[in-house]
Amino acid sequence: MNNFWNDRYSQEQMAYGSEPNVFFREQLQELKPGKLLLPAEGEGRNAVHAALKGWQVAAFDFSEAGYKKATALAEQRGVTIDYQVTDAAQFACEPESMDAVALIYAHFPPALRQEMHQKVITWLKPGGTVILEAFHPKQLAYNSGGPKDEGMLYTAEMLQKDFSQLTIQMLEEEEIQLNEGLYHIGAGYVTRMIAQKHVKA
Repeated sequence: MNNFWNDRYSQEQMAYGSEPNVFFREQLQELKPGKLLLPAEGEGRNAVHAALKGWQVAAFDFSEAGYKKATALAEQRGVTIDYQVTDAAQFACEPESMDAVALIYAHFPPALRQEMHQKVITWLKPGGTVILEAFHPKQLAYNSGGPKDEGMLYTAEMLQKDFSQLTIQMLEEEEIQLNEGLYHIGAGYVTRMIAQKHVKA
């Protein structure tokens, strides 16, 4: 799998474009800038956008090629991001250190997904926000990208269980139009969620 992503990100063009994901961009502007974590961040388009908006950005991905593209994009746009090359199972973060975590097409196998989502809850500060957009199992009928393994695709019900400790403010399954670089193009079916960690009494 690592070779797949290194091959994809080694191409000259940005695989998913250099502009941020639309849902991420719209939701981020509703929040006050602080510390943001972007797991599985690939070529850095969302991380660089957030840094330009005043966020202190941490990101990780297991692709060395993705890291190189991300750091080049950050340098080109005059911002700094803290980007680590590591896999999701190994990444560590201080508890209650993040104001927001954005999971944008961060698809994991079921066991790792559940573990990762629990860690995300731990990493969030009280009052912190999760922004998530991922492909739904219905995406298998579309040609606009995403994993071909149904176990790595997310339903609203699945996310409701994973993030039951949070206050879910929005949770939708819907068809959207994608226009993200070479590999997210055309109609697609996604699950979107906004959730907030409870503020301690």
